[in-house]
Amino acid sequence: MKSAQSSLQIIPVLSSSDIERDLEWYKKYTGFTYVFGDKDYAGLQREKLELHLQFHHGTQDDPVHGSVIKIFVQEITTYFEEFVERGTIEKDKLRLNTPWGTHEFGFFDLNKNAVFFVQDI
Repeated sequence: MKSAQSSLQIIPVLSSSDIERDLEWYKKYTGFTYVFGDKDYAGLQREKLELHLQFHHGTQDDPVHGSVIKIFVQEITTYFEEFVERGTIEKDKLRLNTPWGTHEFGFFDLNKNAVFFVQDI
């Protein structure tokens, strides 16, 4: 099997039951801001990070389903302090020196998507 010449990027797509509401939530609580899209699909950015939101009706045929993303950073303390100040997380949510070799914290958005910030140690 041939290996890829170079990887460009990966962009997680998270479920949303209300794109407009979720754009405001992500701006307020995570610092990700709207870049493009409409009521069915939207892109957000923060620094060099990008994520997308895709509308789902919440029916059996088109469920809103929670995903999990991990954003790896070099200095987690800066992000942690910002997210506490934003009201996204509580001060006791930073997990230091996990058994798997990380510092990390996480939260759920309004659609039960789990977002983790992780620093390898």
